[in-house]
Amino acid sequence: MTIPGNDADTDTGLLAAVRAGDTAAYGTLYERHHVAARKFAFGLVHDPADVDDLVAETFAKVFATLRAGRGPLVAFRAYLHTTMRHLRYQRARRDRRLEFTDDLTRYDAGEPFTDPALDRLERSFAAAAFRQLPERWRDVLWQTEVEGSTPAELAPRMGLTPNAVAVLAHRAREGLRSLYLQQHVAAAEHPECRWAGERLGGQVRGRLAPRDAHRMGTHLGWCSDCRNRLAEIREVDGFRHAPYRQRHHVETSG
Repeated sequence: MTIPGNDADTDTGLLAAVRAGDTAAYGTLYERHHVAARKFAFGLVHDPADVDDLVAETFAKVFATLRAGRGPLVAFRAYLHTTMRHLRYQRARRDRRLEFTDDLTRYDAGEPFTDPALDRLERSFAAAAFRQLPERWRDVLWQTEVEGSTPAELAPRMGLTPNAVAVLAHRAREGLRSLYLQQHVAAAEHPECRWAGERLGGQVRGRLAPRDAHRMGTHLGWCSDCRNRLAEIREVDGFRHAPYRQRHHVETSG
């Protein structure tokens, strides 16, 4: 039993207790955070039954992670929300690959279907990636990809040659791609996995420095979790190409 005001009553103390085998401590975390989790879930799905399923799956996944000695040491709610967002994303991608029909002769590519919930997640990933870019990169991307300005038009305002503006825009696009992919990777708990997780976007885009690439290769050689994360964002990279090409992502999310 936890004592109000004691360190054991904080999320950090409860997380430590769960790792030590105290299932009641996880019940306390559930009671403390399930209302916020439901509110967050309603931003990802709209059917109340789907909300309940998503919340239950998220809490179950985090509990299993903690009991395995992994997961967050602090910031339980942030970790919970990140896990929920990724579960919803994975479920949406999985559902998009399924089609139920009793007449395969009618199967064809048809009209492309956009899942609104998945589209909102993609927009949020793209917007979050855009916000992380250096200001100069954000500026050149906005001007070239949203406003439609050419490097020659931007050169005088930016104090650069047209060729330098084009190079800057290319670097900004690559940076956005890497950061966009990075949004699909949940934070890891092992320090070396955190290091790798922060660079998986760059790994996919082939943008790692040689020293980091060597370290990444060594890490991936023994870490199956990070290999799975890498496979996931490689699939994302092939499935949804660079977000900057879909200008409405920035325009409607910024």
